[in-house]
Amino acid sequence: MKNLAFLFKKFIFIPMDWDFRRKLTEIWNTGVELYQNGHRVPKSFPLDDDMPFLSSCGINKMDVFDFTEDWTLEKAPKLETFLSIHELRRDYFWEVQKKIPSTKVLDPSTLPLKAQSIRGIPWLPRLIFKARAKLKGELDPSTMFCCGGDRSFFRKFHIHPTEFLRVVMQNEDKDEAIVSWVLNQKKGEGSLFYDL
Repeated sequence: MKNLAFLFKKFIFIPMDWDFRRKLTEIWNTGVELYQNGHRVPKSFPLDDDMPFLSSCGINKMDVFDFTEDWTLEKAPKLETFLSIHELRRDYFWEVQKKIPSTKVLDPSTLPLKAQSIRGIPWLPRLIFKARAKLKGELDPSTMFCCGGDRSFFRKFHIHPTEFLRVVMQNEDKDEAIVSWVLNQKKGEGSLFYDL
């Protein structure tokens, strides 16, 4: 908890790391251009020169591929959403995981079903599961945090993906606290910045 408390303070009060965002923006632009030029296979997505930087931040090639693919095809999530999600992932990787990658990989068959609900909210159990894996860098290549289904959920509840990720991080294994927070957003107390 000490590490998490430090991370929250850092994330809220210290200005964004513009060098990090500048470099990640360059990688995003490269990814979009590559996808538009026909590079549609994640394993062969040519980002080898950028992998040292990405790995040092706890980010992998599939993170870039998924977000640039969805942007190219669906115009969502936006670049700003990509940056803020992965800035939080980087901070978690550095401050909580001490730059040591997890050796675990999410088994997609263990994800709650899409129709499974908690307190009458479908998709939320699955989303919480995915958010925890995203923070820890444990998502398998077939699973994306902030996929189309996630984005529909976020829009419905007026929640920004990074905001949700931060709440999941803060509450660790306290599912009920996360659910209560989501319900409060639905009541009109949600973020005004939910445009994805």
